[in-house]
Amino acid sequence: MSTKQHDDASHGSPTKKAQILEVARSLKMARITPAEVEQIRRQLIARHGDHAKTSPDYIVEVLQEAGMRVVMSTKSDTEGRYEEEFEDLLHFSTLDEAEMCLIRLDELLRKFLAEDEHAAAERVREVARLGKRRAEMISRNHKVDALKRAEKEEIAHWFTIWLETPDTFFDWVEVRKQSPEFQRSFPQGTAGDE
Repeated sequence: MSTKQHDDASHGSPTKKAQILEVARSLKMARITPAEVEQIRRQLIARHGDHAKTSPDYIVEVLQEAGMRVVMSTKSDTEGRYEEEFEDLLHFSTLDEAEMCLIRLDELLRKFLAEDEHAAAERVREVARLGKRRAEMISRNHKVDALKRAEKEEIAHWFTIWLETPDTFFDWVEVRKQSPEFQRSFPQGTAGDE
């Protein structure tokens, strides 16, 4: 931490610490990864303005002091062994690409669980959580076309369902794509529906 960041942190610490903890608790996460730290950092700015800007390192420090479980990355647990598996996984500009992304994530998760590679399996989940957050951010960006925002909102929902219930996700998504609401919202459907 730089001297300026440390000075800022120590002089404004009760307020800034309270803001960080408030945001972290509102997210209700059992553990906090780098993606969650970034989400907390952005939420601080969104809720409290530019004066709430702070470094990720300071956020981690505050969370750890408060006794929260901070896991900076499972990448170090899997470094070099499976990284090629994770490259370019989060490429999904369409619903069809999002479904293919989730198929690949699901394949990796099942492979790693079958091989008792729990750190690698957790890394798959971490990548999926990042994909969900990326889709959510785009869905809330009013500079993006309305249909594209709706697609990203749908994709974020797909990631949520997969993260919560991977065993039933693909049956669910087939039913979802046949629903009248989906058909109205996305009349072009996905490439597999044409």
